Amino acid sequence: MKKKISRYRPLLVLILVAALGAGAWVYGVKTTSWPHLFMGLFFCQFSMLKLFHPSKFVAGFRMYDLLAKAFPAYAYIYPFIELGLGLAYLSFFAPIATYSITVFIMGINAIGVLVALRRRLDVRCACMGTLLDVPLSTVTLSEDIVMGGMAGWMLIKTFL
Repeated sequence: MKKKISRYRPLLVLILVAALGAGAWVYGVKTTSWPHLFMGLFFCQFSMLKLFHPSKFVAGFRMYDLLAKAFPAYAYIYPFIELGLGLAYLSFFAPIATYSITVFIMGINAIGVLVALRRRLDVRCACMGTLLDVPLSTVTLSEDIVMGGMAGWMLIKTFL
């Protein structure tokens, strides 16, 4: 069990760094900015990991992502989409579009992960690139759902 948990340490470290970075950033500023900054740091970190070895990321991502299976070029541009989203969150650029794109992408990702888990595919999660060995699991599914949910919550708050 301990070995299984230790495989997720890199993911937990990345999430913790993004959370602490967002917290430091909003210190003395509106605390409502925290989710926005967290999402920005998170997407920037994860896009960076994918960009270290793009072809290996693409190979892994196409094993379970629905859009990447249907449109191989999507897998190549996905890290840049994440980077763009990260920068958009950090700069508070076009929030409605940013939230909407995030909800869509994270929703598609979650469905692909769910299908792969139901098929019991034993693959690595491409979400962290090839530098970190994290299995595709309910943790990956939870990450997609939480990120999509946070974006959805911010989108709803925009209209309230």
